Amino acid sequence: MNQEQTIAIAKANPGFFQSRSKRKQLGRMFAYAALITFSSIFIIPFAWTLSASLKSLMEIYAIPHVWIPNPPLWQNYIEIFKKVPLHKFFGNTIIVTVLSVFGQVTSASLVGFAFARLRWPGRNFLFVVLLSTMMLPGQVTMIPIYLLFEKIGWINTWLPLIVPSYFGGGVFNIFLLRQFFKTIPLELEDAARIDGCSNFRIFWQIMVPLAKPAIATIAVLSFVGHWNDFISPLIYLHSYRLFPISLGINMFKGAYSIFPHYLMAASVVALVPILILFFFAQKYFVKGIILSGIKG
Repeated sequence: MNQEQTIAIAKANPGFFQSRSKRKQLGRMFAYAALITFSSIFIIPFAWTLSASLKSLMEIYAIPHVWIPNPPLWQNYIEIFKKVPLHKFFGNTIIVTVLSVFGQVTSASLVGFAFARLRWPGRNFLFVVLLSTMMLPGQVTMIPIYLLFEKIGWINTWLPLIVPSYFGGGVFNIFLLRQFFKTIPLELEDAARIDGCSNFRIFWQIMVPLAKPAIATIAVLSFVGHWNDFISPLIYLHSYRLFPISLGINMFKGAYSIFPHYLMAASVVALVPILILFFFAQKYFVKGIILSGIKG
């Protein structure tokens, strides 16, 4: 619609644009109402967990259900650290998670760069093979991998949880970074090669700074995955002094199952680092997801 047509419509029907604006506002209001409704449904379990963590045992089992504790018992959060060494489990989780995230981000960036920007024989074929491994369930390789780690003496250590992150960084992470690297203009790479940059300098000084949103996305996803990982520590760790927070809460549940308010408090404490991370990395996370799918 050009300017002349707009003026003609405005003269013929003065209320046209006002009604159009009202329809847009109504549509926006319905969209916001739907979003608030659905987000409220998803937030109810977390709200119940937070509420239960501040209740007394009598309020937990009260009928009808008590949503707002009266008074809130912040002492519950102190008691859980006295009953189970959660601080030790937190320390273990931080060590395993940070080292694993660093390994995944580093190795996935290198492999994604190689698939996106370097020319070498069989590149496309190997990338298809790599993607096809995403269809292989983890349960299929669980026993062979366990036997391998048992042969080299890594059982009941953190090595099976950390070292695999340094070998590729995960198929999805490689795919996401490859897609992002392919959106970067070739002219930047060509200019760097003319200036005498090697492949590694191009990767480190050009690609990595431009790929910060995608790298932040990989880091957030990797952090959440390793922080919440339950199966791998359950398989490889036998000593409770090596347990991460996921196994620590499971041990807490077994010992204090009749005290659900303590269990809910421990769950909230375990969830706080993820909420803080996502709050600060949300902008990069959303931007990385959007930009990584622009170019195939």
